[in-house]
Amino acid sequence: MFLVCGEALMDVFATADTPTGMLLDGRIGGSPLNVASGLARMGQPVAFFGALSTGFLGDRLARALAEEGVSLACAPRIDAPTTLSLVGLDAQGVPSYAFYGQGCADRLMPMSALGAVPDDVQAVQFGSYAMVVEPVASTQRALVERMQGRVLVAYDPNIRLNVEPDVARWRDTLDWMLPRTQLLKISDEDLSRLQPGVDEDTLAQQWLAAGVEAVVLTRGAEGASGWTSAGRVDVPGRRVAVVDTVGAGDTFQAALLTGLAETGRLRPGAVKGLPASALAAWLDFAVAAAAITCSRRGADLPRRAELPALNF
Repeated sequence: MFLVCGEALMDVFATADTPTGMLLDGRIGGSPLNVASGLARMGQPVAFFGALSTGFLGDRLARALAEEGVSLACAPRIDAPTTLSLVGLDAQGVPSYAFYGQGCADRLMPMSALGAVPDDVQAVQFGSYAMVVEPVASTQRALVERMQGRVLVAYDPNIRLNVEPDVARWRDTLDWMLPRTQLLKISDEDLSRLQPGVDEDTLAQQWLAAGVEAVVLTRGAEGASGWTSAGRVDVPGRRVAVVDTVGAGDTFQAALLTGLAETGRLRPGAVKGLPASALAAWLDFAVAAAAITCSRRGADLPRRAELPALNF
């Protein structure tokens, strides 16, 4: 059983003017929601650890997760609004963003929700802004501490500066997570925000020394790099006709976790020292999954039957 922690929200796109206002297109969103749905589509049992509104938007998010087969046993309903991320385009097609999340349900995840976590959880995924805004950040840190040594902890910072513009807050959270994380996945964009100008090999070695078992750096169309104590591996991207890249990073993470589950490595210590051949096969599997998502509109993550066999 996987437990994916964080936010579920609505991305709202301005599509056209009307005589009296604007047309808005609301779509389910949130990086953790995507990872949870991706794991379910890849055949993995998964529960979502995040608060949902009792309003009609919360109903829609809950329905979306349930329809994918994600358990809502750890997703309390709270009488608070659903976070909205508004996206508009100017005359040149350049997007602008407005984020409405203060006091919303996803930020109000209570400590009492820890009591609903199933006993059979083998891996917990953390990431995105729920790790840096309160009070949900404190609840998630308490869960990290509770799970130490018992389950595999995965972390993807997935920085959203329109939610928390203070990069130091994101950097402090990463530093806190390093000795508590076995799998750290980070994009090259987030790396440049957190540690501008610092050599990636140097950082990866520092993070491994801090306790991380595997560091994975995604590079978009250029593929990915991975480090364990056995060394570094680079894998190329896949050539596809890109429709958009929405959900690609979330797909990559879901595929990494699926790979560990399918090869019996879903436990602390299992990826430490993973040799180059196995690391390359693992990363290539995740690259293939992300490429499929990029070939489709929106966060339409692949199902297991669409992905290659995995053996490492």
